[in-house]
Amino acid sequence: MRLATVAHAQSKIQITKTKHAFGTIKEDGGLAQVTFNFKNTGNKALKLTNVRASCGCTTPTWTKAEIKPGGTGMVKAAFNPMGRVGKFNKTITVSSNAQPAITVLQISG
Repeated sequence: MRLATVAHAQSKIQITKTKHAFGTIKEDGGLAQVTFNFKNTGNKALKLTNVRASCGCTTPTWTKAEIKPGGTGMVKAAFNPMGRVGKFNKTITVSSNAQPAITVLQISG
């Protein structure tokens, strides 16, 4: 009897960091922005299917093209502090065809 190992093709997302603390930012200082970089460590193309922020004060932009195995991409979060005095803690939910399928990024200040 011969056993065969079947390797499943899948994409894997590896994010350098998932949290960013801006510290103190000025309300009239413009957008506070951070870029979260990631790598596809799987053996199948990675595609971000949806990226959404927890509120309208945070705007995400992201790599829209498929990322080949070994390739890199980014999710950028821009927080608008105007009219939002005090501490904040926001999330950006990243959905993809990777393992894990959902990744949550956090910004605070």
